[in-house]
Amino acid sequence: MRASTRLIWTVTVLVLAAVSEAVFPLPFNPFLPGSHNRKLGKQGGGRKGGGRRRGGAEAQTNWPGKWELFLPNSGVSAMHAILMPVINQVQFYDATIWRISQIKLPPGVACHVVDPKINKVDCWAHSVLVDINTGAIKPLSLTTDTWCSSGGLTVNGTLVSTGGYGGGANTPRYLAACPSCVWIEYPQALAAKRWYSTQASLPDGKFFVIGGRDALNYEYIPEEGHNNKKVFDSLLLKQTDDPDENNLYPFVWLNTDGNLFIFANNRSILLNPKSNQVIKEFPQLPGGTRNYPGSGSSALLPIQLYMNNAKVIPADVLVCGGSKQDAYNRAGKKDFEPALKDCARISINSRKPRWKIEMMPTPRVMSDTVILPNGDVILVNGAKRGCSGWGYGKDPAFAPILYKPRVKRGTRFKELAASAIPRMYHSIAIALPDGKVLVGGSNTNDGYRYNVEFPTELRVEKFSPPYLDPALANMRPKIVNNGTPKQIKYGKVFKVKVELNQKDVTKENLKAHMLAPSFTTHSISMNMRMLLLGVASVNPSGGNSFEIQAAAPPNGNLAPPGYYLIFAVYKGVPSVGEWIQIV
Repeated sequence: MRASTRLIWTVTVLVLAAVSEAVFPLPFNPFLPGSHNRKLGKQGGGRKGGGRRRGGAEAQTNWPGKWELFLPNSGVSAMHAILMPVINQVQFYDATIWRISQIKLPPGVACHVVDPKINKVDCWAHSVLVDINTGAIKPLSLTTDTWCSSGGLTVNGTLVSTGGYGGGANTPRYLAACPSCVWIEYPQALAAKRWYSTQASLPDGKFFVIGGRDALNYEYIPEEGHNNKKVFDSLLLKQTDDPDENNLYPFVWLNTDGNLFIFANNRSILLNPKSNQVIKEFPQLPGGTRNYPGSGSSALLPIQLYMNNAKVIPADVLVCGGSKQDAYNRAGKKDFEPALKDCARISINSRKPRWKIEMMPTPRVMSDTVILPNGDVILVNGAKRGCSGWGYGKDPAFAPILYKPRVKRGTRFKELAASAIPRMYHSIAIALPDGKVLVGGSNTNDGYRYNVEFPTELRVEKFSPPYLDPALANMRPKIVNNGTPKQIKYGKVFKVKVELNQKDVTKENLKAHMLAPSFTTHSISMNMRMLLLGVASVNPSGGNSFEIQAAAPPNGNLAPPGYYLIFAVYKGVPSVGEWIQIV
């Protein structure tokens, strides 16, 4: 009888395994001949030689968040956005092709000559710096067209914007982080035209850029003032290019091993940027398309570090929403299909990586995914039907969705307070140092138009997530500016001094998080990255002060050099962030 029971259990387990494999099969790998014999490295758990670290209980609140109007008119519709380090100003820019905005270039700044033969000039600004505290706006001059471009920050905090439309497609452009800085543009420095491409930071602080319309390849951005002539073909982009494209603005995340996770349409790979070889292909994500114009959104979830880290550090990628494969074609015929409702997560350093599917409270397309200072994730903006494109989305998704990655499946999602402003195609959202989320843009029109279903949107809002519940105000730490370094080196222990009027303060409930600013456009948050730092101890430092002894990330694979916001987080309630630079 016992032998029979064991046999039944064995058969059951094998059947379940087969069913599981059928649901999310590991595909035949066209990139890797003989890849079925490849042995992957052992996945790391928590601390070396130890189990998973458990944090203290989070503060509880049912507060759904709060919206506030920050700016009634940003001058330029925020198609692209990034928070500039140290100066705490957000760069918004849209496209120069329309030769219109709602803010003129300042006196003394020459108008852009569009056509010298007929003396046609453009005196409108298409780029603005906005002070995140006062709302003061500074218009800047752009010559090349930045329409649907990409970007990221250098080690020194300079914004490098790449590609765009027409004469801007081969252009890298540079804007340093200073109040008086202006754009410097190099119109022929890229080897391929990059319109709807994705830019990613590498472990050494240099940049990789991939894709774009009719650019099924990638290249490495040259040093400022130099030209690049070499491109590398991408088999992934060639094989995921369909009649509606659906592989523009691919998701690219720097893995903890220094390789690049690249997701396009419904497939993904791991690319070694040193050898330019594909070293792994992941299971296909079923259900539809996730990249432009299907336009789901994605995040590399916060990376947990320890004082002593395992050889392989886990990394999870989240991909949420999107649309059916033919949504763009249907929307062109005024048939607006429901967006996808699923949210998929994969551990990319696992021995057998698989997509694990959960359902959001509502379907979403064109949403922006933002990592919050406490390590939670918020999905905001977008629509419930259709896809990206001029007039191709319907039924605005007014309410953000909170995703808590560290709680058990089935309890991770929560719908929050709704905005009253539709944020459709060409919207943005980025995290701010004070813990709020800046939300702007929305222009589903060919130009600046106002007497339409979804007018060109110039209002900018701020959203306060649940941890800013006024009832939790006394739990909010404050980083002591002169008690925290401005620069840190890889692997070194450093101190973060905080003020906190609480008695129960331990290394289990007071953490240090580092967040890299994202370049956000078209539902993609390039280079968004959070490190949950290893904490050796939390020690009283007199009065209501404490010192966190934290370890800087070990290397550039985990955190490329450059500027981050560092937050102290007590029971899930974050401080205001301070700028810190890894050098």
